[in-house]
Amino acid sequence: MDLTGLTLRVAAARPHVLLAAVPGGTAVRLAAERLLRARDWPRASTPAQADLLFVAGPDLPELRTPLERLWRDMPAPRARVHARTADEVEDALNAGRALLGPPAVRHASAAPPADAGGHREGDHGARERHEGDDQTPGHDGHGDHGGHGGHGGHGGHGGHSGGQTEMPGGLPMAGQGADRDGLTLDQLHLPLGPFLADWPAGLTVRLVLQGDVVQRVDVDEPARPIDDAAAEAFWVQPWLRAASDEPVPVGEAVRRRAAAHLDSLGRLLAVAGWPAEAVRAWRLRDDLLSGAPRAAVAPRLERFTRRVGRSRTLAWLTRGIGVVTAQKAREAGVGGPAARAGGDVTSRYRQWLADIRHDLPRLEDPAPLDVAVEDSPRGPWSAEHPPSAALIALLPRLLEGAELAAARLVVASLDPDPDELVSRGVVEVARG
Repeated sequence: MDLTGLTLRVAAARPHVLLAAVPGGTAVRLAAERLLRARDWPRASTPAQADLLFVAGPDLPELRTPLERLWRDMPAPRARVHARTADEVEDALNAGRALLGPPAVRHASAAPPADAGGHREGDHGARERHEGDDQTPGHDGHGDHGGHGGHGGHGGHGGHSGGQTEMPGGLPMAGQGADRDGLTLDQLHLPLGPFLADWPAGLTVRLVLQGDVVQRVDVDEPARPIDDAAAEAFWVQPWLRAASDEPVPVGEAVRRRAAAHLDSLGRLLAVAGWPAEAVRAWRLRDDLLSGAPRAAVAPRLERFTRRVGRSRTLAWLTRGIGVVTAQKAREAGVGGPAARAGGDVTSRYRQWLADIRHDLPRLEDPAPLDVAVEDSPRGPWSAEHPPSAALIALLPRLLEGAELAAARLVVASLDPDPDELVSRGVVEVARG
């Protein structure tokens, strides 16, 4: 029996896709997620599970090295493709499947193929590697940092796996330091990001741990694309257009805002270990973005918000984590849902649910958008001070002293959008 050929045929028929989104690539990520669900191609949460690495968004030189680490950690047979725009997604996925196909198909395009946008790529484009490639052995740097306090996931689903922690060369050497009880414990430097499942695109949070407690937190500056025009802040497009004096209906803005909250809720539910509801959130998100009429989505949205909002297990899992009062949030420059919630992770996801219910009756409102009245998804919109910048700056305060198992839930409950910091509208303002 030709086991290699069988493996290739199985991988090509239904590849497991590791989706690596970069800042400015939200529209590409969303298009890829929709198509993967339509094709029933499984999503991989770690490189070890993946056949196909799909890079979504513009080219960011600063992220090439961590992308290479993801690639090295993937077992053969494997393939890698890159879509820079949403229009390139289908061709890129088709190219990836062809690269995973039988040898005759692979050898027909042995040279690095054109990417989905028609551009030849070198070391960082759509390509294949075969069995026998030089792969770095050893620790792959991917942990499982799931539910809070070591508990399992929602309703027995288990903790969320897929903590793709980037640690080149394996685990770093541990230093020593005094913990909260005066004991001397090893210190471990652990970066989270920039490519984790259900994680803000390209964000890197560097933790110093003693035991399982976070002692210090540093956040890297977001990577910027080569071409600013290629980066788009997808979720705030209505606000950017309205700020440029383009007429934008309120209904379009609140629809985009509700979809953004559903995207964030899906991430948090996946991290908390409730994948079925995460998928429901993302399907509702896609329906809103496709322009589905209010009457078609309202009953399902109401059922979803009621079911998630009333979940005792989810509330228990997230209670008391990442507490910040409304006053402290505003003092830190945070607005929007995180400031209005004024509490813990539970308060923040319930605020998203409340905001979605509030926006439901307004999905088709034709009145002109006033950016001074309607908040963008993460707070009052300002190109000079994007709301996600304040959310990112708040992370160290909320993570220091927390247990490692809770860190991912805290980040998911804020869900800052790095696109806001690298999009062309924001970059143009920053440059004056």
